[in-house]
Amino acid sequence: MSGRRSALQVRGLSKRFGAAVAVDAVDLEVEAGGFTCLIGPSGCGKTTLLRMLAGLEVQTSGVIEIEGRDVSACAPAARGVGMVFQSYALFPNLNVAENIAFGMRGRAGAAERRARVEALLATVGLPGYEKRLPRQLSGGQQQRVAIARALATDPKILLLDEPLSALDPLIREQLRGELKALQRRLGVTTVMVTHDQAEALAVGDRIAVMRAGRIVQTGAPEEIYDRPADPFVAGFVGAANLIEAEVEGPAALRLWGVQPIGADVNGHAPGARVTAVIRPEAVRFAVGGEVGLPATVLSRVFAGPVVRIEAAPAAAPEKRLIAEAAAGAALPAIGAVVDVVLPRERLRLLRAEPAA
Repeated sequence: MSGRRSALQVRGLSKRFGAAVAVDAVDLEVEAGGFTCLIGPSGCGKTTLLRMLAGLEVQTSGVIEIEGRDVSACAPAARGVGMVFQSYALFPNLNVAENIAFGMRGRAGAAERRARVEALLATVGLPGYEKRLPRQLSGGQQQRVAIARALATDPKILLLDEPLSALDPLIREQLRGELKALQRRLGVTTVMVTHDQAEALAVGDRIAVMRAGRIVQTGAPEEIYDRPADPFVAGFVGAANLIEAEVEGPAALRLWGVQPIGADVNGHAPGARVTAVIRPEAVRFAVGGEVGLPATVLSRVFAGPVVRIEAAPAAAPEKRLIAEAAAGAALPAIGAVVDVVLPRERLRLLRAEPAA
């Protein structure tokens, strides 16, 4: 955390459904005005955590504080949060203005509600849409109306439950940028659940990675991607080569138990079992007199700006190394024997996880 004040603090938050533990003693802090993304595999507890923040699920134990106030036992309407659901949950029989104003009933007069609706529609880029029904809107427009409705009561925290998942890929990418720009412009503290790691990297100021009900790493997108805490995070956030290795000495590894390689072991003792992690974009092919790991190219997949190349190392033919190179570059043919270079400055060593 920086020196900015905290808008949300969660301490020891747990949720059990009978014998099943959905969320297990989670601690989380979100600074005011920040955009935090919760990510993790299906069933990891991220949506349950979000629903507890909103008051839609009652925690088994733990404390939730919003701007220093303990809201652990408060009803959803008394927490000062706004929530956008995955389905948007717009009322089909109400027009856009009525949907946005719904949560303001009893909190403001008619003139104030109209002014607030007009201001919010301008904020989300939908001026003049007041009279339209949800069925007359595109998916992206419905999402903006849902955000405007969540903001109508001026919440302290905005909670987003996979708000882009129902959209087509092109619209999703466009609205991803708009959502981040809107959040920055409003300065509203935001927590978003998403299953899309690229989405989290693109919009989050901070990312919390969950696994089996726990948060296993929290950090800036660059930290999560470049300095993963363990092999799970490395493999879950972005593509990664995860290589079984053993430390042989102060500057040497043995990959797959057979292939020696120079490496910075960063304090790992000789004999330690580790996972060597390197991103595909860091893997390259030897040029000139460079020495690399002999490998056979198995496939080349064109992916727009990059070509993904899969190779089988000679030392462990059943294993795979993945490299990404710029499209248009001179690349080895399928079946070619190449030397694969794993730059030591891009190789990160993590303590190996025990076998399942």
